[in-house]
Amino acid sequence: MGHARHARPPYACPLSAKRDHSMRRSLLAVAVLTAALAACKAEAPTTPASTPAGTAASTSEADAAFAGLSKRWLDGWLQLNPVGATQVGDHRFDSEVDDLSAPGRQKLVDFSKKLLAELDAIDTTKLSRENQVDASILRNQLRGDIWNIETLQAWAWDPQVYNGLAGGAIYNLMAREFAPMPERLKSATARMQKIPAIFAQARENLDPARVPKTHAETVAKQNAGMLSLVDTFITPNAAQLSGDDRKQLDAAVDGLKKAVAEQQAWLDKTLVPNAKGDFRIGQKLYDEKLQFSLNSALSRAEIKQRAEAELKRVREQMYGIAQTVLKDKPDAPEMPATPSDEQQQKAIEAALELAYAEKPARDKVVDFAKQTLAEATAFTRAKDLVTVPDDPVKIILMPEFQRGVSVAYCDSPGPLDKGLDTYYAISPIPDDWTPEQVDSFLREYNNRMIHLLSIHEAMPGHYLEGVHSAKFPSTLRAVLRSGLFAEGWAVYTEDMMADAGYLDNDPLFRLMQLKFYLRAVSNSILDQGVHVDGWSEQQAMNLMVRQTFQQEREAAGKWKRVQLTSAQLPTYFVGAQEHFDLRKAMEAKLGAQFNAKAYNDKVLSYGAPPVRFVRQLMLDEPIK
Repeated sequence: MGHARHARPPYACPLSAKRDHSMRRSLLAVAVLTAALAACKAEAPTTPASTPAGTAASTSEADAAFAGLSKRWLDGWLQLNPVGATQVGDHRFDSEVDDLSAPGRQKLVDFSKKLLAELDAIDTTKLSRENQVDASILRNQLRGDIWNIETLQAWAWDPQVYNGLAGGAIYNLMAREFAPMPERLKSATARMQKIPAIFAQARENLDPARVPKTHAETVAKQNAGMLSLVDTFITPNAAQLSGDDRKQLDAAVDGLKKAVAEQQAWLDKTLVPNAKGDFRIGQKLYDEKLQFSLNSALSRAEIKQRAEAELKRVREQMYGIAQTVLKDKPDAPEMPATPSDEQQQKAIEAALELAYAEKPARDKVVDFAKQTLAEATAFTRAKDLVTVPDDPVKIILMPEFQRGVSVAYCDSPGPLDKGLDTYYAISPIPDDWTPEQVDSFLREYNNRMIHLLSIHEAMPGHYLEGVHSAKFPSTLRAVLRSGLFAEGWAVYTEDMMADAGYLDNDPLFRLMQLKFYLRAVSNSILDQGVHVDGWSEQQAMNLMVRQTFQQEREAAGKWKRVQLTSAQLPTYFVGAQEHFDLRKAMEAKLGAQFNAKAYNDKVLSYGAPPVRFVRQLMLDEPIK
């Protein structure tokens, strides 16, 4: 599934996304995926108005100390991550790029350790409940930034860090009209002059012996996408500059073209042939990264146990639907009340074929997505499921430099950029795919699945959630928005829409929704199966194609994605589980007084922290 591009990658929520969308958040440059998840409005850090009156003086002092610390962290972190700062909507550093040299990395480590020590010196029990949440989120970020550089060391083995940073340096400036075009072109000129240094740092830092082959090959294919950004955003607008400004822009473009060519030669002749690293990060790193990525109460073992139980339950539910839609059909498979595994498999596959038969033409996927977005929006309003915003959202073709990881993602404007468009990006079908590959893709992304994709990525999924979350006053929480919350919410809304009768209670839509949910379930099993248990491609494909009914093209893309990323795929399932658990708890607490719209609006009012904190706030549990 797609992702929400938050502190960017691409909220892959991909199909991503979030950007790994992604989501699609770690090292400085991974702020390109991470800044994407920061799709919230930001204002100066404040103690939220919801803080109870009569708070003790010591609490006020603690809150004041934390507010000062938060501001210092934001100012320092954004300065050290200028590409991410642009995405977030802080444009003080639009002419700069991140420094991934050894001294540059050390600056972030030293900064993070200093702020972490200051945070540890604050008695967080004396903070307001909202600030206790923010303090916990900040502590996770500080520890994660240190861990990313000192322990994970993606800067030494993952070329995606540099490619994402270079592409984001231009895209984040040019994709949205936050300032007049000439002003943005001048900033782009300065950044294009500095992108060759990013490539040089990649060549200096990356150890081919540690770089996985699939990472090297993916970036080698994406590298030319830098020039497509120039062709799309820079060249058509260059005439808006004149004199020395235009000369500098033209020179910067020429310099970038040479730098991209030089980088391509290095990728093709040096990195790809000598890339010998293992894409599996192993149990120790995976468990540590999972905690930083999810900030969840669930352990890896608990995630696996829940996912395997859900896999069994959902397949049984799909079999029940198959019995209904295949009843009296000629050539229907055997469907006994207590089927064997093979009978269950054949019945579900036969039922899914009915949905696969209705699919868009190869060149009509984006047009159909626009139609489904309109229908999902109208239905959400008509059923009064949640407050629907009027903020703009546009469906776009995914920028070339971000293709190859996910099929779609939601790219919300940064928390400091107000009134700008949200982009629901879809990757076009590659021109070099065979008719068989195209058919496999369109069977997976059939009409009903595209409805689900629009629900997940836009309405009432990522887009709606991003607009609601933007209203919370904490800038810190906006910048550190939780991918777990965002992806979990998007999956939760798929189930909510089906429960509300979307597409006239069409059983094949429910069947497709359950298949889509199985993808989230399998994501969490697949991720740890590959990175911890050493699964082979055959094991991965069996889970995806047979057990969770994914088409070959989708499964092949996911196999590639799980090699390129780690600890992001579980965000969908774990986030959804925590959202489902929270709703059940609130229904039990409120009984007949429970109102779905009031509940959904309340959940979205907290600014998208990890779901466990929303639960603690709503149920008056201790913040921990």
